[in-house]
Amino acid sequence: MTEQSAMTTVQVSASPAQVWQALTEPEQIRAFMFGADVDTTWQPGSPIAWRGEYEGRAFADTGTVLEVDPGIRLVVTHYSPLSGRPDTEENHHRLVWSLRDDGESTQVTLEQTLLEGEDAEEAQQNWATVLGQLKEHVERG
Repeated sequence: MTEQSAMTTVQVSASPAQVWQALTEPEQIRAFMFGADVDTTWQPGSPIAWRGEYEGRAFADTGTVLEVDPGIRLVVTHYSPLSGRPDTEENHHRLVWSLRDDGESTQVTLEQTLLEGEDAEEAQQNWATVLGQLKEHVERG
């Protein structure tokens, strides 16, 4: 079976270092990711947890940090109990954040693996919202 994914890209008028800080500092994550509190050490193999409330529903999502290449690439797994699926490896998304230095700006690409039955267009729209909020947050300074 071929792995399906959804991909979204945004251009941010900031350096990769500035974007990286926004992706990895809890207070900055909270500012662009629907108020989520993130807890992790950002060390490969360490757990990561996102907690908060989205559209009136509390969430407590979990995952594992897989790869960390500061300013270039961040890979984590993600599981949400709100999915209604059991917490098994095949029900975890893989999220790949890639940063490309374009001189005056940084291209940020987010790729999410899709689980069986998930809609790529819906996932792309969700991540487009997050990346738009990331762009706005970083460019505001």
